[in-house]
Amino acid sequence: MKVEGSYTFAAPQEIIWPMLQDPDVLANIMPGCEALEVVNENEFKGILKIKVGPVQGKFNGTVQLTDLAAPESFTILVNGRGAPGFVKGAGDLHLAEENGSTILTYEGDAQVGGRLASVGQRLLETSAKAIIRQSLEGLDQQIQARMGVPEGEEYAPETVGPPPPPSQMAFAKGVAQNMWEDYMTEENRSLLLNRLLLAAGAVIALSIIVNWFANKVADKVVRQLEDRR
Repeated sequence: MKVEGSYTFAAPQEIIWPMLQDPDVLANIMPGCEALEVVNENEFKGILKIKVGPVQGKFNGTVQLTDLAAPESFTILVNGRGAPGFVKGAGDLHLAEENGSTILTYEGDAQVGGRLASVGQRLLETSAKAIIRQSLEGLDQQIQARMGVPEGEEYAPETVGPPPPPSQMAFAKGVAQNMWEDYMTEENRSLLLNRLLLAAGAVIALSIIVNWFANKVADKVVRQLEDRR
C-alpha cells in the first residue's frame, strides 16, 4: 500500500520541525492514539486504537525516526502489531518553506497483514488517507495555538491547547469523506450526472404516461355516467 501527499502550514519551518518529533504533540494529533512515549533517541512506542471497516482493535508498536536532516527531512519507520493484524511501513517527510508558509510532502509504503488485510485494498488506502489528513489537520491546530501566544509569553498547553485528537466517529466520517472524494473523479461525476438525467427523464416519462392513463379513465367514467342518464 502506497501513501503520498502534501499539506501547507501557515507557519515557518523552524516551528514545525520540532513539533514533528514531540511525543506530546504527536499523541494529540493521531486519531485513536492512547499512549506515546520516548524509549530511545528518536524512537517512540505507543498504543493506537483504530477501526477499519468491520475490523477494530488496538495496536502496540514503535515509531523510529532516521536520516534526520534538520530542519528539512527525515525517514519514519513504523512497526505495529495487535489482535487485528500487523502494520509495517516506512516513509519520507520533507519540509520546504515558501513565502512564510511551510509545505510538508510525504510518501511511503506499508505492509498490512492479518484480519486487517481482509477489509480490502481500497478501504485500507482510504483509512490511511483519513488518518494522515486528520493528523495533519490536528498538527495545524497545534501550530496555530502556539503561534497565537503573545511574544514573550510561554506556550501553556493546559490553558491554550487545541482540541483532543479526533474521536472514532470523527475518524469514520473522515474515511467516508475520503471514499466519496476518491469515487467522485471527473469520469464518475459525468457518469453520475448521466444517470441522474436518465432517472429524471424516466420519472417525467412515467408521470406523462400516468397522467394520460388517468385522463383516459376519467373520460371513460364521464361517458358511462352520461350514457346512464
